[in-house]
Amino acid sequence: MRDKILNYVSPNYFYGWIIVAVANLGIFSSGPGQSHTFSVFVGPIGKDLDLSSTSIASAYGLATLIAAFMLPYMGKLIDKYGARKTLIIVSIILGFSCVFFGAASNFLMLTVGFGFLRFFGQGSLMLGCANLVSQWFDKKRGFAMSLMALGFGISMAIHPPLSQFLIDEYGWKFAWVFLGVSTWIIMVPTLYILAWNTPESVGLLPDGDKRAESINDKNEPIEGLDLTQALKEKSFYILSAMWFGMAMLVTTLHFYQVTILTSQGISTDFAANLFTVSAIAMVLFMPVVGKLFDNIPTNFVLTIGLIINCISLLSITYANNEYYAFFYAIFFGINNAISMTMFGYIWPRYFGRKHLGSIQGTGQMIGVIGASLGPLPVGFAIDYIGDSLVTIRYLALYPLIISFLTIFFLKPPPSLTKK
Repeated sequence: MRDKILNYVSPNYFYGWIIVAVANLGIFSSGPGQSHTFSVFVGPIGKDLDLSSTSIASAYGLATLIAAFMLPYMGKLIDKYGARKTLIIVSIILGFSCVFFGAASNFLMLTVGFGFLRFFGQGSLMLGCANLVSQWFDKKRGFAMSLMALGFGISMAIHPPLSQFLIDEYGWKFAWVFLGVSTWIIMVPTLYILAWNTPESVGLLPDGDKRAESINDKNEPIEGLDLTQALKEKSFYILSAMWFGMAMLVTTLHFYQVTILTSQGISTDFAANLFTVSAIAMVLFMPVVGKLFDNIPTNFVLTIGLIINCISLLSITYANNEYYAFFYAIFFGINNAISMTMFGYIWPRYFGRKHLGSIQGTGQMIGVIGASLGPLPVGFAIDYIGDSLVTIRYLALYPLIISFLTIFFLKPPPSLTKK
């Protein structure tokens, strides 16, 4: 059946776009492991298990940090067994993780459940999907990644209200069982039937530029550095610093948006509704961001993204009326569009596809660590200084500094012939 679908599609239509659709579903299905889904469960879980918000947040942060350090190992498994097999197993385990989380009855089970959901959902499923798309595209990778990342926006739109409905009607435990079963239904048959690891494995080449009976016939081996070689390149550390900061600061704004805006006189409802404005801006700008990655030098696009990250941070500190808050929300949406597209784009762009899993896994680990630590400086400022605005303005210097390194020093390794 898989071969019939491939043979039917590929003569007239590049099969890589089917892969993008599969990966888009995967990013959507990572929703049970994402912060926007967890947010609606904090209250019901705390009430049912008699846990404070601080306890739940501590379990969440600890589990996220532990999960981050395991991602390089998942990357190596993707390199060894391919994204398709790995993603099928990840999807199955993610479903069981949802069921386990729904059965949590104490702090320890909650922490373990958070760990599984973050590792297999927010970490491994996103990592594998990005790897899959990266293998099938090169010149059009930016646009393909932006289409894949739309699954995140769809998840933001569907998973929180769906979860809230299930909680209200059936309770939070049943909600997690539903999320687990739906993950199996959506991902396992889709991956089994439609996913292929690389275009070369089925006689195609990235971007659909040309057809070959096998990659060996064209004498075009897959290029790429291994992790050891990548760690010797200064570009790896510039990209790591950039991705750490982007993940850290975007997470900070997600986490404290309502708190910061309400402290400046914005109503709670308006501050919360700005997430919708940001989500719309993100969806609208994602294809544009993808085209920019494909058509102008990558370090220029990354520099633009870092400057927009800086503007997002600064603009929220001046959002003392609804007009300025709306302005902030639009820039934050563009910021999200860039960060969601770049997370899967930068590693194959600078280090090739041959050992992409281990390199991408290490990069994803760095981003998740940044996300887990990000809210701490602002939280400290709120609790002990009484005002977070000055701290956020100082944090805005970070992307500016990294943008200088990116524009002047970020270059692909000489051994890889990339644009």
